[in-house]
Amino acid sequence: MRQVRQGMAFCMAVVLTLVITACSGQAQVTAGDTADVRVVNSEKGEITIPARPARVIGLSVVYPEFLQALGVTPVAVQNYQEELPTYLEEPFKDTLKMGIAQTPNFEMILSANPDLILAPTWWSAKDYEQLSGIAPTVLLPQRDDWREELKDIAGVLGKTELAEKVIQDLEAKEAEAKQKLDDLAGSETVMYMMVMKDSFILYGDQIDRGKFLHTTLGLEKIPNFPDTDSSLSISLEKLPEYNPDHIFLQLNNEDDAAVKQTYEDLLNSPLWKNMTAVQKNQVYTMAGKDWFNLGMSPMANSYAVDAVLQVFEGKSK
Repeated sequence: MRQVRQGMAFCMAVVLTLVITACSGQAQVTAGDTADVRVVNSEKGEITIPARPARVIGLSVVYPEFLQALGVTPVAVQNYQEELPTYLEEPFKDTLKMGIAQTPNFEMILSANPDLILAPTWWSAKDYEQLSGIAPTVLLPQRDDWREELKDIAGVLGKTELAEKVIQDLEAKEAEAKQKLDDLAGSETVMYMMVMKDSFILYGDQIDRGKFLHTTLGLEKIPNFPDTDSSLSISLEKLPEYNPDHIFLQLNNEDDAAVKQTYEDLLNSPLWKNMTAVQKNQVYTMAGKDWFNLGMSPMANSYAVDAVLQVFEGKSK
């Protein structure tokens, strides 16, 4: 009888051990599930997202670039141009192209099977319910500085330190380029010019492209550009009044027939042919798709730095 009781006690101990082990294992699984999600702040309050999202979509034209700069290739993108910028063609070669970014393409977003959607509130607040029905959607605030937008996205992805490094690396690259251009261009004047339908816009140092050329890279602007104006809209007849040594030229819309006609008329005009930059073969045509996000994205800025350096280094050879 004593041996039977000992055997029963042993069996109960084994069973109890198995139950405890099973319960312990179940607790670990639950903890693992909790570790698989994070709670982040958004314009809609706290949102639960995957801790390690693998299929991310960034809506708006710049969010895909922010994601790529942070080492996350989006699974789908929309764009404001027919084609992606040159610097995104290779990294986005396997990314689903959802067309022109006028409104979210919900059908294609759904087909991309995202596990996280990031979007600026100014562009996607009205579509939040539909987007959040597809995947956890984080709406982020509108910012005046792309650096703050990058940090917002980095905060969601847990990549804050990487965002700081992206910013610091770009600033170092810009500073190095500025020093090189001081030697290459000296006091020669530079102007950024946009071809519109039946008119031209000249950029000063207070707005995107002009600020990039004249402040970030330190290139000399034309002396008679009004300090009170960020840009000037002028006719062809007024163009010779602003006569720089170098012109960076861009068509506002390379697919627009009226814009292309204005450009053709410009090239055939004696007024244009007699300008200093034209005479010296120092007019540099920049693709609109490659300069579209200039001043709004670290990748666009980095590409533009390389493009400007290439121009002036080529002139020095």
